[in-house]
Amino acid sequence: MFQDLDATLAALVESEMPLSGITVSFATPDDQFPPSGVTLPAVAFFLYDVRENHELRTNQWENTRQESGMITRKRAPARVLCSYLVTAWPNESAPNPAQDEHRLLGAVMRLLLRHREIPERYLRGELTGLKPRLPARITAESQLQGIGEFWQAMGGRPKATLHFSVTLSVDVFESAEVGPEVTETVVRVGLGVDHES
Repeated sequence: MFQDLDATLAALVESEMPLSGITVSFATPDDQFPPSGVTLPAVAFFLYDVRENHELRTNQWENTRQESGMITRKRAPARVLCSYLVTAWPNESAPNPAQDEHRLLGAVMRLLLRHREIPERYLRGELTGLKPRLPARITAESQLQGIGEFWQAMGGRPKATLHFSVTLSVDVFESAEVGPEVTETVVRVGLGVDHES
């Protein structure tokens, strides 16, 4: 599922990025970045946190009518928040790498802000046709305790970052057949039983 989310984000960036020749990477942004196979300039999406989104939790059931006329019932999917750290990596041989990094990060930010949910045309693998849609946003809050500590742990120099989150629907419940579809309601109104005195 996470590999499908990565492929989805890559499709989004590759299709809508206004700058050409940009590589999309999901490698760890440590002191070894870029790994072999990643050509700069690049945008790195580092998945650093996965947790259930309790605000979107629901106990509702979804009913589906089968061709046979039977109804199956299933609990709504769990909602899982996936948090990414997004960084821009310019070509170091460029005349002004710092300026290129900011230009690249700004272009990614505008692209991500354009979409409140991932458009269906970019969904890949298991995410294709997924309902409900995938809400996405650049977040002010980070799931990291301290960004400075993060870069120290990564062994790399601090970089400007975007915190980006996508909420997945994860189907974890089995459906159960509950019976034939109810197509009409009958209400009988009448007098009560006569009593003899």
